[in-house]
Amino acid sequence: MVAELNALRDKIDETDKALLALLAQRMQLVAEVGEVKSQHGLPIYVPEREASMLASRRAEAEAAGIPADLIEDVLRRVMRESYASENDKGFKTLNPAMRPIVIVGGKGKMGRLFERMLTLSGYQVRLLDKDEWEQAASLVSDAGMVIVSVPIHLTEQVIQQLPPLPDDCILVDLCSVKKAPLQAMMAAHNGPVLGLHPMFGPDSGSLAKQVVVWCDGRSPEAYQWFLQQIEVWGARLHSATADEHDQNMAFIQALRHFATFAYGLHLSEENVDLKQLLALSSPIYRLELAMVGRLFAQDAQLYADIIMSSPNNIALIKRYYTRFGEALAQLERGDKAAFIKSFAGVQTWFGDYAKTFMTESRSLLRAANDNRK
Repeated sequence: MVAELNALRDKIDETDKALLALLAQRMQLVAEVGEVKSQHGLPIYVPEREASMLASRRAEAEAAGIPADLIEDVLRRVMRESYASENDKGFKTLNPAMRPIVIVGGKGKMGRLFERMLTLSGYQVRLLDKDEWEQAASLVSDAGMVIVSVPIHLTEQVIQQLPPLPDDCILVDLCSVKKAPLQAMMAAHNGPVLGLHPMFGPDSGSLAKQVVVWCDGRSPEAYQWFLQQIEVWGARLHSATADEHDQNMAFIQALRHFATFAYGLHLSEENVDLKQLLALSSPIYRLELAMVGRLFAQDAQLYADIIMSSPNNIALIKRYYTRFGEALAQLERGDKAAFIKSFAGVQTWFGDYAKTFMTESRSLLRAANDNRK
């Protein structure tokens, strides 16, 4: 029995080596694709191509008796590495005439990310941090673009303190709130103004599939090339007014971050044994706990700034608190009928999205279970 098992395991090892060789061959082809895209200014992420390829591979897998979800899981993981490797090939410079780009706060994590992407795209990038502020006037004197990438609570102050910029210089901010920074930029500079909000962390290996929200300030014709450059990096662009952006971020960021903070605070005050909690958790609860822990692995100042950036955020959180209390009152009364009615109402509001989210979450839960030690 042992000999037979070892013989089968040897065959599996040989098959794994063949898979490794094929993966290496695929990565080499991806590198060649990256070079072609770089030469022609094509985006590294093309949704239609990816969707078509995955649909074909799923059908072929089913015909071969292989679970379609398996091949999709494998290919998505491979494609993630492929997008990251394509970054190394660089990107076409869409605006070769652009003068130096200055990143204010360029030594921060997000500033470094934009420095890297712009440098890979062939632009001359200068960094202006607090230690170089005495040279600020000379650094921006011939700038074609100035990008402000500083903490939220410093953004308006830094914008107001900027030296005079060339009239045609594009002034950009990367802040998580948009109305106040846009107003500050419009007041400080008469030239083109653009508000950007990268909806991802600076530790992203690639901008492929990442979302960047942009808000027009002034003279959009002057910065269209920059939006196109961001698309070449693989990001998805979404346009919004500053008011629309901040209203949506109240739900996407402020409310969610506060609820996560409150849950983490409650766990710590209850002095829960995290090790035991993890041991007893199914993948979905482990994943939820991981997202809570992720918050507390990051900068407290950032989340304080996001949550407290607007009185509207506080008002929204208060409404959430009120509804939480109303739901708790149902439990205290033991009113299951009221709970079920409320549940059904929310279920109706979600509509088909509930089923979509159920499908999407399956792959996340499988990955969470695979990573469990």
